[in-house]
Amino acid sequence: MNQPRDLPPQPGFGLDYNDENSNTSANPTFESIVEARLSRRSLLRGGVGGAATALLGGFASLGVASCGGGDDDPAPAPAPAAPAETLLGFAAVAKSLEDKMTVPAGYTATVLLAVGDPIAAGVTAYRNDGTDSGFDRRVGDNHDGMEYFGLSAAGAPDANGNDRALLGINNEYINQLFLHANGPTPNPRPAAETDIEVDCHGVTIVEIAKTAGRFAVVQNSPFNRRVTAATPIEISGPLRGHPLLVTKFSPDATRTRGTNNNCGTGKTPWGTLLTGEENWVGYFFRAAGDQALRTAKENTALARYGRNVTATAAAASRYGWETSGADDKYARWNTSVTGATAADDYRHEINGQGYMTEIDPYSATSVVKKRTALGRFAHENAAFGKPVAGKPLAVYLGDDARNEYIYKFVSTQNWVASDATAPDRVATGDKYLDSGKLYVAKFNADGTGQWIELSLANPTVAGYATYAFADDGDVLMHARLAGDAVGATKMDRPEWCAVPGSGEVYFTLTNNSNRRLGAVTGSQLNPDAANPRVYTDIRGAATVQSGNPNGHIVRMKEDGGEPGATAFTWDIYLFGAEAGAPGNVINLSGLTADNDLSSPDGLVYTPGTGLLWVQTDDGAYTDVTNCMLLAAVPGTVGDGGPLTIDYGGGNTVATRVGKKQTATTLKRFAVGPVDQEITGLCETPDGKVMFFNVQHPGEETSFANIGEPTKFTSHFPGNAGYGAGGANARPRACTVMVTKNDGGRVGT
Repeated sequence: MNQPRDLPPQPGFGLDYNDENSNTSANPTFESIVEARLSRRSLLRGGVGGAATALLGGFASLGVASCGGGDDDPAPAPAPAAPAETLLGFAAVAKSLEDKMTVPAGYTATVLLAVGDPIAAGVTAYRNDGTDSGFDRRVGDNHDGMEYFGLSAAGAPDANGNDRALLGINNEYINQLFLHANGPTPNPRPAAETDIEVDCHGVTIVEIAKTAGRFAVVQNSPFNRRVTAATPIEISGPLRGHPLLVTKFSPDATRTRGTNNNCGTGKTPWGTLLTGEENWVGYFFRAAGDQALRTAKENTALARYGRNVTATAAAASRYGWETSGADDKYARWNTSVTGATAADDYRHEINGQGYMTEIDPYSATSVVKKRTALGRFAHENAAFGKPVAGKPLAVYLGDDARNEYIYKFVSTQNWVASDATAPDRVATGDKYLDSGKLYVAKFNADGTGQWIELSLANPTVAGYATYAFADDGDVLMHARLAGDAVGATKMDRPEWCAVPGSGEVYFTLTNNSNRRLGAVTGSQLNPDAANPRVYTDIRGAATVQSGNPNGHIVRMKEDGGEPGATAFTWDIYLFGAEAGAPGNVINLSGLTADNDLSSPDGLVYTPGTGLLWVQTDDGAYTDVTNCMLLAAVPGTVGDGGPLTIDYGGGNTVATRVGKKQTATTLKRFAVGPVDQEITGLCETPDGKVMFFNVQHPGEETSFANIGEPTKFTSHFPGNAGYGAGGANARPRACTVMVTKNDGGRVGT
C-alpha cells in the first residue's frame, strides 16, 4: 500500500517508504523504446493524431447510495423479490472528488467500525479528539488487508457462517496528526505518544454478528484481540534460533516483538490469518558511523533493505520511537551496534520483521508465529493456489517496492483435505508453512517464465559474489539478494495477488516512477515485456509523472496447472489508464469513463460471485477522482494475444495482453472519500454482504491545520453520521459494509 504522498514538514514524520528503491542489481530488462511524452491536460484529453480513440459509451446519470453509519441509520426498504442475477449488472459509479462513499444505485453502504472503536468490555466510546488511549483494546489505525472467518450460532468455526463471524483486519500504519490532540510532538518523542502509536499498529480481530439483519461489532466477545507492534511473537521455520536473530530480548533467537506495517492478508486453507509485513524497514533507526562497526557483508544486507548509512549520515526512523527513553521497549527501535555482542543490543532487531505472520483468529490466546520459510521482504499479501489433495500447497507473494520481485512458496508436505478442519490450526500451519521451497519469478519476452529456486542447492545462489550466503536461513532472510543473484525480473511494485477459480495467478503492479527509456543507469530502467509502458503524464505545470504512473495487472498460468511447476506462461490482464489516453500506447485495455483507473493495488477474488475486485491507491489520477473499487470478470491467460507498442521511429516493445475490457468484464463499483484508498475486501460465504476498508482519509491535511477542523481535507466517516465529531470530525480509517437492497449478491 502507498504511504502518504504529500510529506509533512516535520522531519521523521510520515516518510514515504514506498519510494524505497534499493535494487541496484544489473538484472536484465528487454527492449528499449523512445520516450512518449504525453500531457494529461492536452494530449491525454485533447486527442493525438493517429492515436486510437478511447471508447466513451454514453450513459445516463446514475443514482447512488451514500455511506451512512451509526445506530440511527435508516434500515433499507423491504426487499422486493430478487430478479435474475447478472454479473456486473449494476450501473457503473461515476468518478467523484466528493468527501463521501459512493456505491451503485440499489446498494447501501454503512460504516461498521472505525479507528478507536472499543473491542473489550468496559472500554469507553472513542472521543476522536486526540485524547483517547488504550489502543491495545481498541480497533487499530489505517485498516488494510482483511479476512472473514465464519462462526456458527454456537460460536464454533464455520466456513459457511453468514450471520456471525470474525474479521481479521490489518492496521498498517498511523495518521499521527489525528491520534494526538495537537499532532505528534517532535523528537524526542514522549513515551505516552509512542505507546499509543505502537499499539495502533498490527492486527485487530473482532467479532461481528447480525442484529435485525445487519452486522454490528460484539464489543465484549472473547474472540476479540489486538496483536500490536509490541506483542511477543514466536520465530517459526528455518530461521528459528538463527544467529542473525539474536537480540537482547531473545538471546536464543526464538522470539521477537510485534508485527509491523501490516499490509495485505491471506487466508489459509485451515482457517487462519496470514498478515504481511510491508514497509517495516523505516521503523528502525541506524546511527551514522554504524557501518564502521559492521562487516562488509552486514552492510551489504542492510543497504539492500534500505538501511545504509555513512560516517556522517544516519538512517532516520519513521516515527522516532527510539527517542522516547532508555526503556527496552523504545531501545529496540535502534538497530545500531551499541553493545559488546548481538545479545547485548538490538542490532538484529530489524531482522525480526519482514515476514508473513500467522494468527489463529479463533483463539485469542493462541501463539502468533512468523513463518520465515516464506522469505523476508516487503510483503503485500499471500494468495494460496487451489488446494489439491495429494499435492503441495503453493503460496504466491509480492515484494512491494520499485523494481522488486514476485515469489512463490511450495510446501514440502502434500495437502490433506481433512486438515481444513483440524482443531489445532497453529500446528497445521507448522506442517505446511515451516518447510518448503521459495522461488522467484523470471519473465521472458515470449510470454513464458521460470520459477527459480532460492536456496544453496542452486549453484548460482551458492556462488553469488556480492553476498556470501552462510546457510539457507541466510538466503530466506535476504531473499532480495538471492533474487538478485539469479537474475529475477524487476517488476513495477508488485502489490496484491489473487487466485480466481481458474487457478491462474493475478498480480497488481501498481506503478514505477523510476522506469525510463534509454540505457539502464542505476534504477533508471528500460521497459520490458512484463512492464512495457513508459511515458510522461503532466497533471499541471508543477506535477510531472514519469515512468509507468498508471500501473497494470499481470497474470500467470502454471505449467500443467501444477503448484510445484517451475515454468509458467503469462500475459497482461489490464493496463491502468485514463479513458482519453491514446489507445495505441497507453490505454491498451480500451478503458472507458465507466471503468478507467490508475495504480491498481488491492486485488481480491470472491468465490461467492466469482468476481475479481480491483482497488486503487493512486496519486496520478486524483485530480480527477478519489480512489476507487472496481469489479472485474477474470479471464484466462492467452485470451487476447501478442501486442507491439509502436512509439514511432522504429522503436517498439512486444508484450502479451488479454482481451480489451468492456462493460461486461470491468466496471467501477465504488468511489471513496478524499485522500484515501479503498483496500482490504472480504464477503460472507453467500456473497450477500461485502466488507472493505477506507484507509487514511484526510492524509493530505497539513500539520499546521490540526487546530482548524474546517481545513481538514476529509471528515469521513463523521460527516456520514458515524462516531464523534459530525461534519467537522477528525477523519478515521474505517470498515464499510455493503449490501444489495433486494437481498442479492454484491456485484450483480
